[in-house]
Amino acid sequence: MPTSSTNRALNVSKPLAPGLYLVATPIGNLGDISHRALQTLAACDVVACEDSRATARLMQHYGLKTPRIAYHEHSTPAARKAILQRLAEGQRVALVSDAGTPLISDPGYRLVQAAVAQGAYVSALPGPSAPLMALILSGLPSDRFYFAGFLPPKGAARRSHLAGLASLDATLIFFESPRRLPQCLVDMAQTLGDRPAAIARELTKLFEEVRRDRLGALRDHYRDAGPPKGEVVIVVSPPSASPDQTAQEDGLDAQLTAALGRLRLKEAVAQVAAQSGLPRKQVYARALSLTGK
Repeated sequence: MPTSSTNRALNVSKPLAPGLYLVATPIGNLGDISHRALQTLAACDVVACEDSRATARLMQHYGLKTPRIAYHEHSTPAARKAILQRLAEGQRVALVSDAGTPLISDPGYRLVQAAVAQGAYVSALPGPSAPLMALILSGLPSDRFYFAGFLPPKGAARRSHLAGLASLDATLIFFESPRRLPQCLVDMAQTLGDRPAAIARELTKLFEEVRRDRLGALRDHYRDAGPPKGEVVIVVSPPSASPDQTAQEDGLDAQLTAALGRLRLKEAVAQVAAQSGLPRKQVYARALSLTGK
């Protein structure tokens, strides 16, 4: 529990401006909350929370007494209107999800939209995020990624949704229930192919686990071992370049290398673009990469 000196340190020396504050909270380990997040939760007039029990545990752990109200996916428009009324009256409202960063796979964006439309001040306090933590632990490409949230629970709809993502040139991130994970991996291996992937489980908690392998091997593991325990994030690699695409890229590199040995950059690009029929922008970008410019 925090000491009295810790409680004094949470006092905000500068008054918090009226508005809506999106506060990230721990996804498992209570020590992951930021000092600024604790300051804000202490200074707000009310905390709107997705799961009052989860938020109560966090606030009790840090000795925070701010009143709590419910705001979640089943909240009525009247509940949103009540929060907007608080903002109109100049109150300071913190919005938290049951774990992690608000608005990521939760309905808080509707409240943010309405608050912005109303002219209220909206700010965010960064912090824990399960999709991002799973991504950086996966060992898969992180320069481009797509967070798809939860897939449809029914097999046919799930496979159709995955098919729509199959050609996306980005690492894919999904939430999934442990119970559905084995069958979900069957559908992923069938629809996306045998790509590298990772299953991140119980992130930041005592039994944190990241299992990295190809989708086929992960499918076989969970088929035999059964559904795991705890919260799960699936991370799947982008599609590999096809043999035709790889050959095209190798040919382009060879043409550019030869042309750049004789011509200036712009002249080489113009010549290779004319010879290959590829867009000049594509050829120019590859030439810059080859020359290190």
